[in-house]
Amino acid sequence: MKKLLFSFLIGATCLLFNACENSMTEVYSYKINEPVFMDLAEFRSSVNVTQQPVEISQQGKMCFYNGYLYISESGKGIHIIDNRNPAKPQNVGFVELLGNADLAIRNNLLYADAFIDLVWFDINNPAKPALKGRLENVFPESLPITPNDYGCDWAQVYSEDKPKGIVVGWKLVKRTEKIEEYYQVGRWGYLYGAEKVTSDASRMTNGVTGSMARFGLYGDYMYAIINDMLTIFDLSGDTPKKAVESLGIWRNVETIFNYEDKLFMGTPTGMLIYSVEDPLTPKYRSFISHVWGCDPVVVENDIAYVTVHAGNNCGQNFNELIIIDVKNVDSPQPIATYTMTKPKGLGIDNGTLFVCDEGLKIFDATDPLTLMGKRLAHYSGMEGYDVIPFNNVLMMIAEDGIYQYDYSDLNKIKRLSKIKFGK
Repeated sequence: MKKLLFSFLIGATCLLFNACENSMTEVYSYKINEPVFMDLAEFRSSVNVTQQPVEISQQGKMCFYNGYLYISESGKGIHIIDNRNPAKPQNVGFVELLGNADLAIRNNLLYADAFIDLVWFDINNPAKPALKGRLENVFPESLPITPNDYGCDWAQVYSEDKPKGIVVGWKLVKRTEKIEEYYQVGRWGYLYGAEKVTSDASRMTNGVTGSMARFGLYGDYMYAIINDMLTIFDLSGDTPKKAVESLGIWRNVETIFNYEDKLFMGTPTGMLIYSVEDPLTPKYRSFISHVWGCDPVVVENDIAYVTVHAGNNCGQNFNELIIIDVKNVDSPQPIATYTMTKPKGLGIDNGTLFVCDEGLKIFDATDPLTLMGKRLAHYSGMEGYDVIPFNNVLMMIAEDGIYQYDYSDLNKIKRLSKIKFGK
């Protein structure tokens, strides 16, 4: 019996049947992304730092450090924004870094992932990072994001006969194949069919990241969650070291936020809490579930704020802001749940909550039970992705640019600037 796996096909249908023994032949046309490989030596020598600014074309992760904002553009590298004057930010440089998605900064060293490797840069000259080193093969292989809604040819990605190297991109191709399928009387089974295609702050020790981050810092350690594996790096020496064997984390962790000696992890089904009192042995403390959805989390004064949004791969139509009492991390207690439009990243600063929802919404969150009646401002006309509130300046990255707001006077919040993406 010939078996073909079509898990990569969007819109695949599954029909349950019970029929007489028979066979049928179907001709399927479909589109699929084939992997583009690069030689490992070429990949690892491709890092390039330039003080020629490169236009930002899409949103990504953020980290703010000593007056500079570092923006990771997924798969391409890190843009450097001089933000010492938030009213007039300047794009001043770029680090070409294939496979980058996340970053963290500690003691003038910028750490970033590059597919399977960790690389780090000296940023004593913040506008011109200097490459200092690379730890090879410390992350599970992570693949570049596909530029379309079609699936991937996993057989080529993981084939034993694949070229030696790393997947750095995708090539969309159209295929036509004949498929013969069998079924038998009295035996229930599944028939899988393919969709047919017809057509300036004080000096900082640690950088401040947004709620979408997968890197977190605690003491001399950095915690990185990639592909459900938690990797711990010791940053106390001249060079980072992988401290212990990576720890498998269940539930498809998407984001990580460290608060005091705890790690709060956002997953599609709820929030995980681990303690790092022993930094090398994270201890599971609790899990609080919610409806299926993508969710970042931030915490302040033992109150966690979680957004759940529909769409993408989240699999449901609920859009909510959930507020949770986490004073007892072994038994977190829900406080309130509020309906939103389609929230994404969020931030909290001294009782002021910033939520990327229909643009940017700002709330007085000092009393979680009355939060919705205390909206301080709403800026619309953009699709916000993530925020960093720091020193009375709110930095927001959206689909079309980087927006900044002065919230030093909560009664007169005002927009300071915008860096537009693309030309």
